Amino acid sequence: MTPETRDSAVKRLARIEGQVRGVAKMVAEDRYCIDVVRQVQAIKAALTGLEGLVLDDHISTCVEHALEGDDMNERREKVEELVAVLGGRKK
Repeated sequence: MTPETRDSAVKRLARIEGQVRGVAKMVAEDRYCIDVVRQVQAIKAALTGLEGLVLDDHISTCVEHALEGDDMNERREKVEELVAVLGGRKK
């Protein structure tokens, strides 16, 4: 992971952590259900953004390195990892 991606991911995770704590407080205070659901949706969107950031970095570093290299096993492994994670399967 590049230093820039790492820094951005750490900042996003801190923001998401704060959002989750906020939702926990809302639930404890018995806040209106739709307000809680909207906050959960915001957290899901933030996690999706984080996922995209990390995947983009992985493709532009690890996968690109493997594809430019001569090791066919490494190439195959990286492509299979991507297919599995994007398809929602565990490798």
